[in-house]
Amino acid sequence: MSAVNPPGSPKTSLVPPPDAVAPVRHAEAPAPGTALGAHYDMCFGCGAGQPHGLHLEARAGEGVSVTAEFTVKPAHQGAPGLAHGGVLTSALDETLGSLNWLMHVIAVTGRLETDFLLPVPVDTVLHLDAQVTAVHGRKIYCSATGRIGGADGPVAVRADAVFIEVKVEHFIDNGRSEEIQAAMDDPDQVRRARAFEVNP
Repeated sequence: MSAVNPPGSPKTSLVPPPDAVAPVRHAEAPAPGTALGAHYDMCFGCGAGQPHGLHLEARAGEGVSVTAEFTVKPAHQGAPGLAHGGVLTSALDETLGSLNWLMHVIAVTGRLETDFLLPVPVDTVLHLDAQVTAVHGRKIYCSATGRIGGADGPVAVRADAVFIEVKVEHFIDNGRSEEIQAAMDDPDQVRRARAFEVNP
């Protein structure tokens, strides 16, 4: 399978085209308020098996939306006492990737643009929410915000993104064989399917 955005190709627009359609929540999507759990134990964003990972906890929202929380730990620092911008971007990306589970599609990040509005200190709980805004063919347009001081607090970070729907072969053909085989051998069908749901 070819790369999602081959080198030298123009940037994917973050603005849906006029003929994009509204997202549709899958009939078997988890009910609003349901914890989505980790899609893969070794995922840096949500996996419990990563000692310095984000351990982000996402919940299904209404429509095609999710909420999540993650606590900034000392291992997530950039400047002294503040979250690294790349870590905050990872938290937004992980939250956005969780949206795909509500539509029961496998999709990877095609483009993600982050705005940093406020510093986020260590020990802060970042309250995240994300929603799909439109779908156009294989492209899934979505946005997310991260707030500090509570779910209604000021926005510290925000992102717009386009995810690209792919087949599971995208991961099988490009991932390291040991991890691919371990995920494929998982007897839990839901965990096996979810292991391949986000990120290139």
